[in-house]
Amino acid sequence: MTEWWFNTRTNEVEEGPQSLALDRLGPFETREDAARAWQIVDERARRWAEEDAADD
Repeated sequence: MTEWWFNTRTNEVEEGPQSLALDRLGPFETREDAARAWQIVDERARRWAEEDAADD
């Protein structure tokens, strides 16, 4: 199964882990998900913040 990664330094999608772990987000199941990595990160952060606020 192919894994897709997003390189945060070059802002490019990579097939398989090609760059240093420090410079990549993933893995993602599809190239499309990797391409919208920052959006996914934002969505997850917002959801976690909402969950934390609900726990208070």
